[in-house]
Amino acid sequence: MRTHLDCLPCFLKMALAGIRETCPGQEDIHEKVVKHWAAGFASADLSESPPSLAGRLFREVAEYVGEIDIFKTQKEEANKRVLELLPEVKNKVQASDEPLLAAMGVSIIGNYMDCAVMGEYDWEAELENLEHGLDHAAFSKFIHEVREHKSLLVLGDNAGEIGLDTILTGLLRDEGIDVTYAVRGKNILNDATVVDAKVVGMTDLCEVVTSGVDTPGTVLNRCSPEFLARLDESPVVLSKGQGNFESLWGVRPDVYYAFKVKCPVVADVTGHPMKTSLFCQEK
Repeated sequence: MRTHLDCLPCFLKMALAGIRETCPGQEDIHEKVVKHWAAGFASADLSESPPSLAGRLFREVAEYVGEIDIFKTQKEEANKRVLELLPEVKNKVQASDEPLLAAMGVSIIGNYMDCAVMGEYDWEAELENLEHGLDHAAFSKFIHEVREHKSLLVLGDNAGEIGLDTILTGLLRDEGIDVTYAVRGKNILNDATVVDAKVVGMTDLCEVVTSGVDTPGTVLNRCSPEFLARLDESPVVLSKGQGNFESLWGVRPDVYYAFKVKCPVVADVTGHPMKTSLFCQEK
């Protein structure tokens, strides 16, 4: 998916929020970062995917603040809150008529834990409707393929969200499915890394690997060769989150996508309104 003009002000919003959190009161640094990004837009190649372009610009922020995780606090808070709610949510999923479908619903709702839309959506309130709106036919096809191959590669997205993903991972593991969960290679936005996978217990449930990317999405030319080989060898791939969708839509038609539609651009691309819990495969 290419970058749209509407993506650019969204990038600035994320950059300013992150830099204000990391460097409170340092208006000179805030100004330098915003001006740097704005200047970068002038030469930006909009044929790049949004995660590819945003990843490059966020890497350049290090020139002003050093190699620090500017969304560290938000990630820790999201993981903590999910771990507090996890026992209750697990019970609700297990009591569902279709636990796997309910677990997928939970995973998608968790995609609201995104620094780009922090405070705009109430993910906890939406946990009352776990399977709401999901495409049952697409999900049935997905589960059939997972069971047939007994294998699944999950491309993770955000911190916090990864904790809710442990429910689906656990259910699949109980069926004898070999699940591998991929996280980002470096800190970027509030995306999950190996640190987050350990905090929420994902590393206790399945193999966790890094894609090697330093972008807020699985940008293939930023992935490690080892991960690309694993991706090519995986018979079933589940892409979590809008950033992974933006990176892979139009590139890998075999991938299943599970995410919340959180911006007008993606709503237009998918043909689904904002707030939709979307489970789909490119046609």
